[in-house]
Amino acid sequence: MIEKIKGKKVLVLGLARSGRAAVQLLVKAGASRVVANDHQELQLLPREIVEEYQKHPRIELAAGGHPESLLEGVALIIKSPGIKPGLALLQKAREKGIPVCSEIELAFHFSAVPFIGITGTNGKTTTASLTGDIFRRQFPGVYVAGNIGFPLCEAVMEASKGDIIIAESSSFQLEDIRNFRVHIAAVLNITPDHLDYHESMENYVDAKRKILLNQNSDDWAVLNWDDPLVRTFSSYIKGKMLPFSRREELNPGVCLRDNNIFINNGLDMFLVCPAGEVKIPGLHNLENALAAVAISWAGGVKVENIALSLKTFPGVPHRLEKVEEIGGVTFINDSKGTNPDATLNALRALPGPKILIAGGLNKGSDFRHLAQVMAGEGVKSLVLLGETASLIASAARMEGLKDVYVVPDLQAAVLKAFTSAVPGDTVLLSPACASWDMFKNFEERGELFKSAVISLKEGLESEKSPH
Repeated sequence: MIEKIKGKKVLVLGLARSGRAAVQLLVKAGASRVVANDHQELQLLPREIVEEYQKHPRIELAAGGHPESLLEGVALIIKSPGIKPGLALLQKAREKGIPVCSEIELAFHFSAVPFIGITGTNGKTTTASLTGDIFRRQFPGVYVAGNIGFPLCEAVMEASKGDIIIAESSSFQLEDIRNFRVHIAAVLNITPDHLDYHESMENYVDAKRKILLNQNSDDWAVLNWDDPLVRTFSSYIKGKMLPFSRREELNPGVCLRDNNIFINNGLDMFLVCPAGEVKIPGLHNLENALAAVAISWAGGVKVENIALSLKTFPGVPHRLEKVEEIGGVTFINDSKGTNPDATLNALRALPGPKILIAGGLNKGSDFRHLAQVMAGEGVKSLVLLGETASLIASAARMEGLKDVYVVPDLQAAVLKAFTSAVPGDTVLLSPACASWDMFKNFEERGELFKSAVISLKEGLESEKSPH
């Protein structure tokens, strides 16, 4: 790839954070011209980025669409993960033989440090963050990057020899790799998601499997042995495998025995800690913890360091994050729950009756199973908003859930949920959908939820205080 960059013209599609990091790395790598392109009009892009690019002699800013004229003289295209593969410009590029790759592929070619890659439908951010916490107890230079919001290109430009990069890797990013290689690859689980992007479950699974594509005999694969689909990936492994399981004892592997977490290296069993001492709640997070244990063991981390992180790691923002308690009602922010399985995991992790706030952008998900099990997981009321509100409402009512409300925005959702609750209830924001119909991202959705809850609390306290 380097020969297609130095002294060449390169096109970057999409100027969100990973696209901007790719532009920066390409300039540093000696591209003669970098065409920075975004579908948004110029006035909608961050002003500081526009000013920087317009002043730079080797950056050409092209906003407001993806015309095929952008391909003139281009040797390579770096595609941001949110851009769908069916874009007309990309189809034309393939016809012309112009290679298209992802930002993580670009980062790999300029990295002086090894990668640990973590993928899966759910749990990537929690597992990557926990793994980073574990590794930092033993190694000085550890970066957690990729789909987590810190672009891999940025991490590569910062990292020095001897450091480690843990790369949260989405199907969008993996789909466009060629030589991207991770020393340790972890696949957490696979359930239907992003089918609007990949167009079929087969394409989605193929993208996930690519994390194993370029490994060799010195590398490790960490697979969830409880997931039948992930288990099939074992036939694609070229190196060593260390699976993990919550349901059966493994040899070798990371598993439970008498509710204790053990590492079995094929010869000896090493006790990590009791499963009950893992700080992050829920059975799905126990699986994330088992994955982090396997990754860390494969990476040479001492058992005592692994155990310490499992007992102290608090979790990540927007994932089962406690916001406030108001009048005996607990508010939980799980805005990162962007598909039905993630929402189901959140429901199972929380005891007692729940009012669920859900809805958002439809990614091609089927909400029928979630609707079927809601009542059994303690959902007594459902508050819906966004593009999928009517779809989820219809599925829930067909399963007999009577208290279903559709509201216009998140503030109204918080108020409706609170007025539907009694002391001891939990109000859970876990949308089961993407955020892009109403918000910039799931982080903005989560922050606005927290703000709405805090405003509600302050308003109620103000009413009680003497005037």
